[in-house]
Amino acid sequence: MSRYRPQRNYGCRIHDQVSYKGLKTVVLENDLVRVSVLVDKGTEIFEYLYKPKDLDFMWLTDNGVQNPNEYLPTSPDPVATFVDYYSGGWQEVFPNGGPTSAYLGAQFGQHGEVAHMPWDYEIVQDTEQLVSVRFSVRTKKLPFRLIKKLTLELGSSSLLIEEQLDNLSDIPLRYMWGQHLAFGKPFLEPGCRIIVPNHVKMITESVESPVSLPGRVRRGVTYDWPFGLAETGDQVDLSVLPERGTLSDMMYLTGFEAQAWYKVENSARGMGMQVEWDAAEMPCLWYWQEFGATKGYPWYGRHYNIGLEPFAGYPTLGLEEAIRNDSAGAIGARERKTFRLKTSPYELDR
Repeated sequence: MSRYRPQRNYGCRIHDQVSYKGLKTVVLENDLVRVSVLVDKGTEIFEYLYKPKDLDFMWLTDNGVQNPNEYLPTSPDPVATFVDYYSGGWQEVFPNGGPTSAYLGAQFGQHGEVAHMPWDYEIVQDTEQLVSVRFSVRTKKLPFRLIKKLTLELGSSSLLIEEQLDNLSDIPLRYMWGQHLAFGKPFLEPGCRIIVPNHVKMITESVESPVSLPGRVRRGVTYDWPFGLAETGDQVDLSVLPERGTLSDMMYLTGFEAQAWYKVENSARGMGMQVEWDAAEMPCLWYWQEFGATKGYPWYGRHYNIGLEPFAGYPTLGLEEAIRNDSAGAIGARERKTFRLKTSPYELDR
């Protein structure tokens, strides 16, 4: 606790003795953006507000932020332990991506461990020109330490995230690691456009996959971005978001160069978001699409959102499958990995 830390109501600033829904929260802000982080719930970013337009880029589900300490699940469901408390926004996913999976005797539920664990934090820098906070956690089921530093600078809408992954054991290990970054209203609307580098390819779920449902394009096919083929044979432009009620879909974008990036733009609102990341560590981009066609649990036709999620490992079937197809991350005994990601809201030229 930093009880006597100097306070400011201008420039860059940090609010760290904050509780939201009973969860310890850290808020970083400057003249352009405010970023709110649930320290007690996996460092989940539930707010990324662009102040000049009062526009939040993070998707917020109808259930909103949920405190896991206030609800006792009524069924032993390894998917519900994540989904029932899912508020949208942005989670750190590690060391499992997708549903239940086992590795070296450890059993994982949906999206691994760290998304719901409380993290430690310390303020690294706190000046009018720059604020920086470091968060850290140790996983329970595997011997990992994960450290992430969030930084904002005055006059910039960009959030810089620098991460460090340590294998604390003498055994080489595998993992899935991802940034579960979801966009929704008010930013996301039909007609929004997704822009990625040239030569990116899209891998769809196989027809036999348990998560393969009827979607916008044919299953088990790899396409060149941005065009796929519907079951009717019609071409589908996956870079333009469709009308509400369109079938949901899941696919994986690959072929990024070392410094990967994508943009999501809403020309009607005159705003975009650019995400840049280190593809050496997270070479895949999960593209989750939910446009209100899912009538059952957990969406019930209520939401219009996408996830564009840098990841080590695919598909969304858990660590066992990512190891089998050799897309899972690998780390040696006592080895350290590093990762960088930057998000930048921007205004479109009119």
